[in-house]
Amino acid sequence: MKPFLSFLFAFLFISFNAQNIYSKAYGSPKNTPVIFIHGGPSGNATLFEGTTAQTLADKGFYVIVYDRRGEGRSKDENASMTFKESFEDLNGIYKTYGITKANIIAHSFGGIIGTLFTRQFPEKVNSLTLAGALFTQQETYDHILKEAKEKFKNDPSKLKEIAEIESLSKNSADYRKRCYNIAGEMKFFSMPSPTDESQRLRTAYESGDFYANNIRNPESPLKFYKNESQNNLDNTAVLKEIKKRGIPIFAVYGKNDGIFSAKQLNDMKNRVGKNHFKLIDNCSHYLFVDQQEEFLKFISLNLK
Repeated sequence: MKPFLSFLFAFLFISFNAQNIYSKAYGSPKNTPVIFIHGGPSGNATLFEGTTAQTLADKGFYVIVYDRRGEGRSKDENASMTFKESFEDLNGIYKTYGITKANIIAHSFGGIIGTLFTRQFPEKVNSLTLAGALFTQQETYDHILKEAKEKFKNDPSKLKEIAEIESLSKNSADYRKRCYNIAGEMKFFSMPSPTDESQRLRTAYESGDFYANNIRNPESPLKFYKNESQNNLDNTAVLKEIKKRGIPIFAVYGKNDGIFSAKQLNDMKNRVGKNHFKLIDNCSHYLFVDQQEEFLKFISLNLK
């Protein structure tokens, strides 16, 4: 009987944990709650968690990080990667930690999820902070390819590659991936002049357990573009709707984040308001590592 019970317990434990969402809280539950939404699809929260979560908590916040279902440490082969599923995951975080309202910090593709979640569940959001976040996706892709044409104007093979990308369906995983690949080649995600502090943070991260668990699921983007019809969004109207509901929107971007045009960043400043917007010098896409002190100063000033 005992072996059977042991087997049954093990089976139930494994089945239960197969549906678990990885999450962790930093700081006191009595403090101002902040939920961090990572980028993707195929991303995870390890970089933010390994470099910034505890430091932000030390400034008086209750910081919660998590990996979405099927991404990072939340392994699930049956994940669909839809926005509906992402909202279920996020609502589960609220329930798990007993939170009724929270401040959302949304990074990169997480900005799309955070924006749509805030529109659908405004009663659960104290504020929305867009940190290097996508908002007008096609405008971002157009900007990347325009810059690539200029940079590689004397390279026929690269111009051919760019033309191939432009011929792809704009609502495909391959189009998105290849746009970002060429952005990476142009160093659009790289900090121009790394500081001693940014290098220290990256070195510590890359030598630790968080980097060892930097799990990337290559199936995530494919599933997202297969299962989610809303896959190339312009959230301008959504942000306007959120603002009308009285939910504060903050936006912080790296001045050297090459995936965004100057026009996009200026448009964002106009949308959220000059006092709710910050552009950080010598800073690219991962602003909470590139210029952590400036990033945390902005968060602390606005979310308390």
